[in-house]
Amino acid sequence: MIMMAKKQDVKSPTYNLIVVGLSGTEKEKGQCGVGKSCLCNRFVRPSADDFYLDHTSVLSTSDFGGRVVNNDHFLFWGEVGRVVEEGPECRMHVVEQTEFIDDQTFQPHRSTAMQPYIKRAASTKLASAEKLMYFCTDQLGLEQDFEQKQMPEGKIQADGFVLCMDVSRGMNRNFDNQLKFVTNLYGQLSKTKKPIVLVLTKCDEGVERYIKDSHTFAITKKSLPVVETSARSNINVDLAFLTLVQLIDKSRGKPKIIPYFEALKLQSQQIALAKDRYEWLVNRIVKNHNETWLNTSRRMHTASEFNEYVFLEGTAKCKKLFQQLVYRLKQEHIERRRKIYLSTLPLALSSLVPDLDEIDQLSWSGVQKVLESKQHFAHWFVVLEDSPWEDTSHIDNMEDERIPSDLLETVPAEDIFDTHLEHLRNECKRAEMRQEFKHKLACSPFVTPGKPWEEARSFIMNEDFYQWLEESEYLDLYNRHQKEIIGHAREDFQELLLEYSELFYELEVDAKPSKEKMGAIQEVLGEEQRFKALQKLPAERDALVLKHIHFVYHPTKETCPSSPQCGDFKIEQLLASRFPTCYPFFNVKCYFGDIKADRINLVILGKDGLAREFANEIRALCTNDDRYVLDGKMYELTLRPIEGNVRLPVNSFHTPTFTPHGCMCLYNSKESLTYVVESIERLRESTIGRRDSHIAQLLTSLLLVTKRGVGTYADIGGETALGLITQGQQVARRLQCSFLDPASPGVGYGHNVNESQINQVLRGLLDSRRSSSFSSSSPPLPPQPPGPRDSPHQPSPEADIRIVMCLMCGDHYDVEQLLSPFLLPQHCRPTSNSGTSVILEQTVGPHKQVIELSLLSYHASFSLRKSRLVHGYIAVYSARRKASLETLCAFLCEVQDIIPVQLLAVGESQVELTESESAREQLVQGEELAQEIEGRFNSVVCGSGGVVGGLHRMEMFHPFLMEVVEKRNIVEATHMYDNVAEACINDTAYSPRCSSPSPGTMFLDSDMDDVEPSPPYYDGTLTSHGGSFNLPDLDSSDVSVISDISSFENKLNSKAPPQVRPKPTVTFDFRKVGRNPYNTDTMGHRRSLPSAVTWVPGGDGGYDPSDYAEPMDAVSKPRPSNEEIIYSVPHDSTQGKIITIRNANRMHANGNGSDSEADSSSLERRRKPRLYRDRSKRLGKFSSFRTSFIGSDDEMGALPKTKEDEFGTLKGDIINEEGEDPKKRNILKSLRRTAKKTRPKPRPSIPKPLESSYFGVPLVNVVSPDRPIPLFIDKCVRFIETTGLNTEGLYRVSGNKCEMESMQRQFDQDHGLDLVEKDFAINTVAGALKAFFSELPEPLVPCILQVELLEAFKINDREQRLYTMKDVLRKFPRENYDVFRFVMSHLHK
Repeated sequence: MIMMAKKQDVKSPTYNLIVVGLSGTEKEKGQCGVGKSCLCNRFVRPSADDFYLDHTSVLSTSDFGGRVVNNDHFLFWGEVGRVVEEGPECRMHVVEQTEFIDDQTFQPHRSTAMQPYIKRAASTKLASAEKLMYFCTDQLGLEQDFEQKQMPEGKIQADGFVLCMDVSRGMNRNFDNQLKFVTNLYGQLSKTKKPIVLVLTKCDEGVERYIKDSHTFAITKKSLPVVETSARSNINVDLAFLTLVQLIDKSRGKPKIIPYFEALKLQSQQIALAKDRYEWLVNRIVKNHNETWLNTSRRMHTASEFNEYVFLEGTAKCKKLFQQLVYRLKQEHIERRRKIYLSTLPLALSSLVPDLDEIDQLSWSGVQKVLESKQHFAHWFVVLEDSPWEDTSHIDNMEDERIPSDLLETVPAEDIFDTHLEHLRNECKRAEMRQEFKHKLACSPFVTPGKPWEEARSFIMNEDFYQWLEESEYLDLYNRHQKEIIGHAREDFQELLLEYSELFYELEVDAKPSKEKMGAIQEVLGEEQRFKALQKLPAERDALVLKHIHFVYHPTKETCPSSPQCGDFKIEQLLASRFPTCYPFFNVKCYFGDIKADRINLVILGKDGLAREFANEIRALCTNDDRYVLDGKMYELTLRPIEGNVRLPVNSFHTPTFTPHGCMCLYNSKESLTYVVESIERLRESTIGRRDSHIAQLLTSLLLVTKRGVGTYADIGGETALGLITQGQQVARRLQCSFLDPASPGVGYGHNVNESQINQVLRGLLDSRRSSSFSSSSPPLPPQPPGPRDSPHQPSPEADIRIVMCLMCGDHYDVEQLLSPFLLPQHCRPTSNSGTSVILEQTVGPHKQVIELSLLSYHASFSLRKSRLVHGYIAVYSARRKASLETLCAFLCEVQDIIPVQLLAVGESQVELTESESAREQLVQGEELAQEIEGRFNSVVCGSGGVVGGLHRMEMFHPFLMEVVEKRNIVEATHMYDNVAEACINDTAYSPRCSSPSPGTMFLDSDMDDVEPSPPYYDGTLTSHGGSFNLPDLDSSDVSVISDISSFENKLNSKAPPQVRPKPTVTFDFRKVGRNPYNTDTMGHRRSLPSAVTWVPGGDGGYDPSDYAEPMDAVSKPRPSNEEIIYSVPHDSTQGKIITIRNANRMHANGNGSDSEADSSSLERRRKPRLYRDRSKRLGKFSSFRTSFIGSDDEMGALPKTKEDEFGTLKGDIINEEGEDPKKRNILKSLRRTAKKTRPKPRPSIPKPLESSYFGVPLVNVVSPDRPIPLFIDKCVRFIETTGLNTEGLYRVSGNKCEMESMQRQFDQDHGLDLVEKDFAINTVAGALKAFFSELPEPLVPCILQVELLEAFKINDREQRLYTMKDVLRKFPRENYDVFRFVMSHLHK
């Protein structure tokens, strides 16, 4: 290591080195010297900042006489210390022998020694008193400004000489002359016997010949070492002097001279490394182009990277690199600003000149003038006083992104304008193409709903579309058009289904209609254009049909096709607005789900994906709009799964839009349970004293769940599961929260959700919110509206007659105008009970009548036709809508023809009723229908053409009301008889005397296929007004039939049709005689008669109140139970008459009824009422479909063959008599079945030897939790896969039966049987495997799921098919599922 010595070491030797070389006048040495001074300068002061290139020898007399030169022709450069690799530190005095020239005479200055230079340079003793150390030429005359150090003792004894030879092209200097001079000088120096080193200077500019000649000269001198140097580049300078020192002191080793180019390479590497380090330092410190060198150098002066590079290259180069960096930063900043300005320019142009017509014909300069004239020009541009903008302070104002105005003069700005102009032109053209493309889509007959783009492309595309529209663009337009026409087609198809309402009611389909009935529907609708419009979307069309079937037989306001504009919604809103205190549960906000009232916010806390997975499975139980049905009411369920640190804002329980009502904590391991505990404690700690401290008191539930696919919690492991349960219970007590039983698979196999647990948590939240309000942002829930279970509608006891007014959902007339005349306060008041009914007081005839008017939609009214006492119907339909009239016809089909009907056609304007062709046709059809059924018909205007309150008056309905009053007795008698007959039939079927099932359990084992569905929401309709009939007691014991109403929430939450409710069973009390047929018992049940009642056919005449017996006939005489009994029912509504009903037990006992006995009652002399379908050609168009599906999939079975043939002949006669068209006859013919389709039954197991305990036993007996796959199956499969998986006919070719039985016997004796060792044939093993499954008592695919699995396999849509099949597989028993999955994976190989 080489370094400068700062202290004089007494022990260190000091060497005096004399530097000599060519000197003299310009004539002798040329215009520049040979580099002696630069060589000395670099050696004594190696720092680049202390190195000077200009060292002149031409001095003035004063400078020559100064203390630095001191009138001598040599310079003292000072003392320097170095550490040589071998030996201690040495110190050196450096003296340069030169010749100073007078600047006046250009001749050498006179000095004390006037010898020639050669002799003077070879002098070994030099003396000069008080001679100062030399630095540079600037020091002369300004000695006080430099360090003043004298030559030691004023004299020096030379120890060696450095002989310099310039090998560069010297100016006006001949190298040969220099070589001669050096030769002479060397001869003189060699006489001194001092060591000499030949130093070649200026090798960085050296001439190769000169260098070669110099080496030749040195060789001739034998031991003369040569060192190639460059003082400017600091190459081998130290080496030259240290080589001389080693020659002087032999103890320091032999000199190692490095060639110039090798030393140059090392030096360059050192400088490059130092430069890289310095640049890294500068880049790290300097980040702004506004930095100055002064501030930066002060910050870097202590850094080694800075000092090292300054030493090697000097401060000037450091500053230059700094300036280059700053310049680059400024240019980069300017370029960034330029890009920002240019990127903003298109926005400015789009904002200021968006119109193509304004700039299409202008040049760029003209457009600039237009821009300057715009009002918002200053918003986008700034006019600077100085230019160019790169040199202004605007570039440093980062907040001002306005574009300098002079930037618009640049070429890039003009290019951007050209691009903007071209874009406007292209956009204009593309807009034209888009409109043309849309027009072509709308006009093309080849574009139908559901048609793929690939099929329609060739019919609508042309070259212009391809040229101007991208593929994604016209695909987007086509998809939007498809979405639009599919939406219209769906609406039209839904309207078509409503127009065929009678067909769906006549078919009596259920939630899973048979293929025959679905085929009949498609056959009837097949010729309709609206049906054909969805031929490309058969799956969607079938889904619409199934959805409509579900609505028809399970109607709700939510599933109504017109929802949320369902007629029941409109009626409820209207009643709530008219009578807000009497109908509070119809409040719009409350019913539709007010955010604060009906919204449940639930936090789900879990770790490692538990919360997210559980939340997704709960959402799967919700409806499409994230609503959850609980206890008959629909709630908006909002879930917030949290799985991280609850103290972080992202995992906060409370957000500006989410206020939690409860928390469900999930765990499946000790780690997840620990996370729950820490999270709840952190939550409670963080909310102490805060406004949201109520969050710490959240209702919390703790639940142990399993991982997906594990099954029940028992599958986790016995001890582990019990330990987790115990720990969870302890944590629940500690946190004061509820602990739910461990979750088992719920909806499907592998799910963690158990609906009963979810319902339990939500009920707890609702109860808590109702008891106390947490905060103003989370008010308690209002009381739930009465549902069909808790507060059934009770008939108004003060009503004389009851009328139902039916409205069609989706009609466009104004419902409020239609109902306004009925709701006038002078004659209308709300009912005292719940329901969409009002009380009207009207004078009908001579008496004032109290009328209960029920306002319902048609789909809510269908269930009233048979089960409720209704004295009359007002059937409303829209004059412009065919579906409205057809639904009315479907409704009237099942109405008895003795009940008065008022048809009311409604138009939106008088012009519509008079000028619209379709409206007039609808009016004519309605009027003809009224004539056929002997009903009444009127038309009204309720719409934009009407007035507030309607143009119609109540007087319009007085003739209808008169008819209702006249037929009241007949209607009530008929309704009473129908209920008594139904009750008696039910009682006979389940009579205890016949050893039939008891009434309390009669529904437990039945499939309830014939149960009449009931709407799963509170529809506000009338209940059975004949709920309890008081008849004389006939038996000592009463028989009550009570059936529970099953819930529907589970299926509705699972997006399946709601479960149907059984029709309420009626109980009759025969021990009390009352006078009001509308009274019901407290339980709402009717009591059943112990005997059947028949209606004896009579004449065709109508009913007459005068035909009934007098009150004295009501005296009841005791009769034996098996004899004829007359039931006398007194009722004040019969105007002093009674209804007499004959008991038919005796007729049934005798086998034949007596006509004389039948004629004893005036009631029995009359015919049974028919339905309106039998009195009108327009009604019952599809009635023959009822008898056409005997033996179909959803019936009980087929008739016996002989009976079926007779019945088929009879049906054919009926069809022919009714004059049905051939098309319908073909449909019916194709739907008749000749064989009974039985349900799949369990196969009997194949007999096995009695000693076998493994084969022919249930699958559950041969599996265990540790071995879910039976050992025999596992051995067979492994044997087959190992030895014969590629065998042809593996399972097709049967094995030897004796060998298979032998194999089974051996396995019975030893379950460790080695099939490979026994060398069984591959077909024997395969046959034994097949025999194992064939001998199972219950097949691997359960019988009850086989048909469902086959039906799922027949689904055309692949995704839907797989989804449905997975749902069926999840219903498998666990052991069946595991084995089925194992076998399928084997067969897949």
